[in-house]
Amino acid sequence: MAAEPTLSEKLELLARAYPEAVAEVGQDTLTLRDGGPALPIDDGRQKSHAEKLASGDIEDSLSQIYPLGPCAKPPGVDFDPGRIRSEALMKRLYGGSAAGVRRDLVVVDWFGERLSVTSRHGVAKALQAVGRELASRPKLKRYLVPSAGTFNWRNIAGAHTLSVHSFGAAIDLNTGFADYWRWAGGGKSGAAPYRNRYLLEIVEVFEKHGFIWGGRWYHFDTMHFEYRPELIAIARQAGASACR
Repeated sequence: MAAEPTLSEKLELLARAYPEAVAEVGQDTLTLRDGGPALPIDDGRQKSHAEKLASGDIEDSLSQIYPLGPCAKPPGVDFDPGRIRSEALMKRLYGGSAAGVRRDLVVVDWFGERLSVTSRHGVAKALQAVGRELASRPKLKRYLVPSAGTFNWRNIAGAHTLSVHSFGAAIDLNTGFADYWRWAGGGKSGAAPYRNRYLLEIVEVFEKHGFIWGGRWYHFDTMHFEYRPELIAIARQAGASACR
């Protein structure tokens, strides 16, 4: 792994990932093009991992480096790269209400299913690209359909924060192969023993097009993929490989 990018470098990669949304990266704030108030990058609070999950700021959301590649191993305790999010930023990127998000939803064909995803920031185009690439590998189809869903304005199970499904920027694959830390008996003390039944070549294709995988998390959710191109860009700059 190369040297971890500085916070300033991470923020520049974030800005490049959402050029239609980010106007300026300041010393302490992120200015968006929607005319709303600048967002603080760091709220100045020292937080536990649980507190970052519950109320993460932009710096928190970039604090763990996501590893790339066609490998998977049990993540370390509380290693949840991408599961920490700035809800304030997500709302500014995709919409602050269900109605606001719905205005930008489009239908994407997913192996014969019609899935609603956001057209903002290239999400729909990225998912279409994933589908085209995976369609050339027929043996993978049974893992991909039926999809367990895309847009759904709701909180994360057991939390007070919104799921990325709320923003139309996530997809869940066939639950017949899914492993989820809560389903596996994980509780407040931590996640259950790690398990994954999806082929890693599926993960590699999603990552190629800007999606991160919930199977990289200590609090694992192996059917879940969400569009987080900034984390993929940071991983590439850091040389973060899941195969090392």
